[in-house]
Amino acid sequence: MRPLALLALLLSFSINSLANTEADRYPESELYSKPVEVVPGVWTSVGATQPPTYENAGHNNNLSFVISDDGVLVVNAGASYLLAKALHDEIKKITDQPIRYVVLENGQGHAMLGSNYWRQLGVKIIAHDDAIAEIEKYGADELEGMMGYNKDRGLDTTIVMPDASFSERMTIHLGEIPIELINFGPAHSAGDISVYLPKQDVIIAGDMAFHQRMLPVFPETETLKWVKTFDLFIATEAKHVIPGHGEPTDMATVTRETKGYLLYLQDEARKLLDEDLGLDEAYQIDQSAYRHLDTFEELATKNAGRIFQELELNSF
Repeated sequence: MRPLALLALLLSFSINSLANTEADRYPESELYSKPVEVVPGVWTSVGATQPPTYENAGHNNNLSFVISDDGVLVVNAGASYLLAKALHDEIKKITDQPIRYVVLENGQGHAMLGSNYWRQLGVKIIAHDDAIAEIEKYGADELEGMMGYNKDRGLDTTIVMPDASFSERMTIHLGEIPIELINFGPAHSAGDISVYLPKQDVIIAGDMAFHQRMLPVFPETETLKWVKTFDLFIATEAKHVIPGHGEPTDMATVTRETKGYLLYLQDEARKLLDEDLGLDEAYQIDQSAYRHLDTFEELATKNAGRIFQELELNSF
């Protein structure tokens, strides 16, 4: 079973009481929060900065959309059929324009499990080649994990595959709005992409960039490559950043909370390696400067250990 799906399944039995520390901001909807307009025509519904639970309906990432005079592009299908429907219900309150595209930021469950709702509407679903491979390999596990915590809120959710893919870049013209789908390179997980709107000076970062919650380092995450990839992301110089998790912000903030955090752990891990110390010491790295980030307790120690092991492996 994929590590992320297994984590979601375990969380369904053990973490509900912890996650309730962050109250639902929009209890009348499956969405965790009501969509807000970041700049004219670009909206996002900010997910909980906690693990996925029944209480937040799995909405713990940002679900965004772009409105033009010729349709709507949605970023992320949502964690379930019902969550996708809830997002669409909100879009219909704002515009009569049809949904033209749904773009998946990666192959993780909260990005893609709601795809069958959009498929029923005839919407074209797009993902990176590697994200599609992840869905093919781990989709059933992601669905099982989601159903474990979401129960009846997972009703009608099934796995469907995207209709189109790309390897590096794809440009979509939504009315008069050019939208660039970009894979900058290895980052948080396989198939991570960002959605760049140069005219609006906005980048919908996906899991390239985190804000307000601690990023997770998976066993397969290559953080040495991620920090280099992040420089390409920064080079867009986008004024407005909608991160994968957390409130819309700016480039300096996500750089500090993403690249800055990775570089700090890498530097601390190198010091331990230089002193011939090991994994036990890595788990003790002082991360108090990042304690303000949500999911710190769940992730900080694991992140330090995994980055230490990555650098140890690359030192040979």
